[in-house]
Amino acid sequence: MHWLPLALICAFTLASADAATKAWLQGFSAAELAVVRFGMAGLLLTPLLAGLPPLSALPAPFWWTLAVLVPLEILAILLYLAAIRDHPLSLTLPYLAFTPVFGMGVAWVLLGERVTPAGAAGVLLVVAGAWLLNSDQVHYADWRTWMAPWRAIWRGPGSRMMLAVAVIYALTSTLGKGAMRHLGPEHFAAFYYGVLGLAVILVFAVPRPALLRKLASRPLAVAAVGLLTGISAYTHFLAIQQVQVAYMIAVKRTSLLFGILYGVLWFRERGLLRRLPAGGLMVAGVALIVLGD
Repeated sequence: MHWLPLALICAFTLASADAATKAWLQGFSAAELAVVRFGMAGLLLTPLLAGLPPLSALPAPFWWTLAVLVPLEILAILLYLAAIRDHPLSLTLPYLAFTPVFGMGVAWVLLGERVTPAGAAGVLLVVAGAWLLNSDQVHYADWRTWMAPWRAIWRGPGSRMMLAVAVIYALTSTLGKGAMRHLGPEHFAAFYYGVLGLAVILVFAVPRPALLRKLASRPLAVAAVGLLTGISAYTHFLAIQQVQVAYMIAVKRTSLLFGILYGVLWFRERGLLRRLPAGGLMVAGVALIVLGD
């Protein structure tokens, strides 16, 4: 399958996992949600390990990359969940949109990837749309309000936390693509999330057996969130192998647009019409990326 529909499926299932978490896993801590996102997703992706080549055949650079990726992923998910739990969404979520911007630089340094001028413009349009989509402080008619979220970086720890998450995700996305030089995306998705799942279970669940009992109290919700996360992870790696990191991550950030639609349709949130111009910017950005690819 072409990378674009894969990236859109990745975005949609990621937004669906976030919405399901909000609807069905209220009251779960960041550590508990990390076990759901990584542990359950890794378990459900296990069948994809069929035909995995011998681990002894994987070279040392693969294992060094994995050793860097796992702690970074755990740090990122904890920062992300803590930021959205403890701070206003309008002062945290916009900063996640900067992942593809950082990704252009990181992928250029680590993988030698370059983007076309049209592709770079598309990435910036997606970022601008995602920024406006999630920032309730910005009013289109008053350009002076457009700087309000920037000022929040210096005032609020939640903004700095999410900006750090954007940097980490740019790095992990690039390193993950590099690791797939040694292991194909189908096997890498399952193996990587299996390792992540095992890591979070050892760190968070083994010292606290009550955590697993709490997850077992909502088996369908936990399984649904894990399945959606697993599909998102699988399509992420299939898509990113085919195209520049910045392009794929920019399209993946349309999950923020899907999230707004979930908010309106599922949670009866208001403000869809006000967010349409931002959504239009994101769609235009995706079109430019496709044309510039």
